[in-house]
Amino acid sequence: MFEILMYLFESYFNAGSYPEPDKLSRKLTAAGFEGDEISEALTWLSALKQQNTDNYPEVLEHTGFRHLAALELRRVGFEARQFLLFSEQQHMISPVEREMILDRAVALQQDNLSLDKLKLIMLMVLWSRRQDLDPLLIEELLTPLNSAQLH
Repeated sequence: MFEILMYLFESYFNAGSYPEPDKLSRKLTAAGFEGDEISEALTWLSALKQQNTDNYPEVLEHTGFRHLAALELRRVGFEARQFLLFSEQQHMISPVEREMILDRAVALQQDNLSLDKLKLIMLMVLWSRRQDLDPLLIEELLTPLNSAQLH
């Protein structure tokens, strides 16, 4: 599924959004992705679209520390959790975006999610929420993914 998410970002980032599910399914099939993978990705993306102001507040006003639930700790690897915390502390993401990223990470039902996979999830969440993504942020989120693919 992560290959599909990367494909979507690379193919549709400049367009601002990806096509509707039916058209997207046909394009992904034509690009050589498997039906099960496509179905899983479309389900994940549909839930991503549900992350709006109706389901999440615009901002979270708090000064406390976010403790992760046991399921979140199991699903998101240590290095990925550290990066998520760092990203919030450096104001790369908001507390609301952190919650959205955690939601999408846990939804994958994979234990010990790697940093590279979390970065791709983060990229997809931010792309779905923001009109203009900072090019430096995009580079930070993509660089390890691309360098890992080169080796």
